[in-house]
Amino acid sequence: MSTKQTLQSEMLGRSVTFDYSETWVGYSLFFMRIVMGWTLFQGGITKLVTYLDGNPANNWTAAGFLQNAIPAGNPLTGFFASMAGMPLIDWLNMLGLTLTGLGLLLGAFVRFNAFWGAVMMLFYWLAALEGGLMAGLPVAHGWVVDDHMVYAVLLFGLGAFGSGRILGLDSYIEKLSIVKNNSWLKLLLG
Repeated sequence: MSTKQTLQSEMLGRSVTFDYSETWVGYSLFFMRIVMGWTLFQGGITKLVTYLDGNPANNWTAAGFLQNAIPAGNPLTGFFASMAGMPLIDWLNMLGLTLTGLGLLLGAFVRFNAFWGAVMMLFYWLAALEGGLMAGLPVAHGWVVDDHMVYAVLLFGLGAFGSGRILGLDSYIEKLSIVKNNSWLKLLLG
């Protein structure tokens, strides 16, 4: 059964009103969370499994990308090159993608995961820049917006709407006494 509601808000100083279906919004947020979670989880776990065969020569590293794949004209080329070969950067990338994706898939600590997922996407976006502000912030296949920017905005929406409460663990976690006794923990849920 679909329920129709009307949203009334003020955005950028303007009154905004529109009708929406709670049911379809719920489905769309759930599937966006699952798809985004799978995308991040797959990106991280495929890197992590390279360590399972015990052969260090097979281990994934971001060094090759950071040294050789940053587009010419990127104003942060030196910054990214300075991180090449740092095990901390490799592990932050692998674990960040895996755990953020897993959290989104499970619907656990969604706001926390969405925030850090968006931070990672902004770093990837910075690495994809082909020029600076004066060049119009070109990225591969366009200006300003690429897939990383889309992911960052989607993650913002997932956290803002509290999508972890829709068929996710956040609806159970927020009922735990530790969360009820520490209201700041609710900021991580949603």
